[in-house]
Amino acid sequence: MPTSPASVTRGTTTTVQSRAVLTFVTPSEQHRIDAAGQGVFTSVHRDSAEQLLSELRTRPYCAVVVSVSRYQQQHAPTVARLVREFPGVPAVALLTASEGRATQAVLALGHHGVRTLVDAREPTGWRDLRQLVTREDPDAIEARARARVHALLRGAHPHSLRMFDTLFGETTFTTVRQFARALQVHSTTLMSRFFRAGLPPAKRFVSYARLMRAARLLESPGLSITQVAFQLDFSSPQSFSRHLHGVLQMGALDFRRQHTGETMLDLFSETLISPYRDALLRFDPLASPAAWAVPLRMVPDDRAGNTP
Repeated sequence: MPTSPASVTRGTTTTVQSRAVLTFVTPSEQHRIDAAGQGVFTSVHRDSAEQLLSELRTRPYCAVVVSVSRYQQQHAPTVARLVREFPGVPAVALLTASEGRATQAVLALGHHGVRTLVDAREPTGWRDLRQLVTREDPDAIEARARARVHALLRGAHPHSLRMFDTLFGETTFTTVRQFARALQVHSTTLMSRFFRAGLPPAKRFVSYARLMRAARLLESPGLSITQVAFQLDFSSPQSFSRHLHGVLQMGALDFRRQHTGETMLDLFSETLISPYRDALLRFDPLASPAAWAVPLRMVPDDRAGNTP
C-alpha cells in the first residue's frame, strides 16, 4: 500500500517515500514547493543541474522541476541530457517571477525537451503542480497493467481485481509476505489459496510484476543495470541476474535487449492471466477459510507440483 509522504529533506542523503519531486530551484521557490506538496508529495532539492542526473540514477521520482529563474545557458547540456536519458520522468519548468529573461529561459528549456510549464505567479499554479504530480500517467506501466487485467478479467470477483490493483499499485513488492501484508492476509494463507485455486504460485505473480517494472526502468538510457537492480531492492546486480535466470532463463543484458515494460506486460498476460482466466474470474484471495475448504484431491494432478 502507498506510504505516507515523508518530511522534506535537503542534503546529500535522502529517504524518498511515496511520490517524490526532484528540484533545481531558488531557495524561495524551495519553501513554496514544500508548502504546495504538504501531505501530497515530498520535495528533494539539489543545488546543481548535474546533481539531478546523479539523483535520478539512485531512486525513482515522479517529476523534475527546473526553475526558470535559476536556469542559465550553461545548464542547457545537462537539462537536454536529463530529458533524453530519463524520458519516463516528466521535466517541468517552474515560472514564479516576471523577469526580462524569463521568456528566453522558457523557450530554451522547451528547446531542450522540457514540455511542461507551471506558471506559479498565480496561486492556481501551485494547484496545477500538485495535480501534475498526483495525476497518474496513463502510459505508466502500472496503469497499463491494471487496465489490461481489468479488460481480460471483466466480471471477475472484486477481490481478485483488488489483488491485481494492489500488485500494480505504487509499491513494488519483493516477497509474497509483503504482498500478503498489503492485502491483509497471512502469507501462508495466500499461498494456500493460490494452490487450491489451481493457480501458479503467488511468488510468480510478484516476480513478473517486479520484472515488468525493471524492464520499464531499463528503457531509460540513463540507468544502468546495477542502478535498476538497486532501485528495485535487489541486493546486488548479481542477485538481479540470478532472479532473471530463475524466472525467464536469461541474463540481465539479454533482458534489457529483448524486453520493454510493454513486452513484459504481454508476457505476464500470456503466461499468468490468459491460461488461468476461468480460475481467476472465480478467485477470491480474501475469502474466509471456510470458503476454501476444498479437498486437495480436487486439484488437477498437473498442478500438484505447484506447492506454495
